[in-house]
Amino acid sequence: MLEAKHLTKIYGDFRAVEDVSFDVAKGQCIGLLGLNGAGKTTLLRMLACLLSPTSGTALVGGKDVGEDSLGVRESIGFLPETPPLYGEMQVGRFLAFVARLRRVPAALVEARVNEAVSRCQLDGVVEQTIETLSFGFRKRVGIAQAIVHQPPVVLLDEPIAGLDPKQIVEMRELVKRLHGEHTILLSSHILTEISQTCDRILVMHKGRIAAQGSEDELTPKAHLGVRVRALGTREKLAAALQGVPGLERVEVAPAAGDVVEARLECREDVRPAVAAAVIGAGLGLLELGASELALESVFLTLIGSREARR
Repeated sequence: MLEAKHLTKIYGDFRAVEDVSFDVAKGQCIGLLGLNGAGKTTLLRMLACLLSPTSGTALVGGKDVGEDSLGVRESIGFLPETPPLYGEMQVGRFLAFVARLRRVPAALVEARVNEAVSRCQLDGVVEQTIETLSFGFRKRVGIAQAIVHQPPVVLLDEPIAGLDPKQIVEMRELVKRLHGEHTILLSSHILTEISQTCDRILVMHKGRIAAQGSEDELTPKAHLGVRVRALGTREKLAAALQGVPGLERVEVAPAAGDVVEARLECREDVRPAVAAAVIGAGLGLLELGASELALESVFLTLIGSREARR
């Protein structure tokens, strides 16, 4: 459904995207994971025919972005990081306007709008002016405009950026509902969101694909994080954790009253051994679970060999 071959975008001496190749099967949800400036947005804009590649090719539904840009645009829905909305318009009227722009037959516009409103859970605000909506609802309207013409491919650029925790969960569920009916390529700099919504992950770094694969394929290459909270002192917890094999880094925070917390890094799941060590030391175990590592820590593992070669 989507294929990129040696896709490159150069601005003067700056290579925003360099020699990127990948393919996406019909119905898959693929995540572009990378820090700000990694080249994710530039790549999506080339696939959406908003930028012309310097070299390389990309096919969307068999249509070439360079030779048949109008055909490609008919096949995609695109949500930029800032949703392209007209604030003075009502939600329903805006979506009908977009449907007409997308060449939806007049007899089908109302049905397509109603379906997009239902799928994005906009029923309660369909007659509300867009500028009065919360940021989370504006993001939903942005996705609705991307799917109102029922495109086979949907491109989502940072769909959860700027959302609060509740809105993030709602957006995650929305993407899951679209999964399967559409082929989805979404970008994010948040590892956990990519892993919970996508079938495969493409890790971008400095314009290149540094690694790609499923979560199970990539996770063994990255450090795991473990969080521990216990009743006791900082010194006792540090001493208990010293004997746990497999730990690569241990950081014990100063105790807050009777509660002490530690963050651990390892390459395998050491939680059973950590639990045994903490309880064996006579400390009251309050919490033990996987913690979210900073994306930079994951990158140090995934791109370390690439950086060493440069």
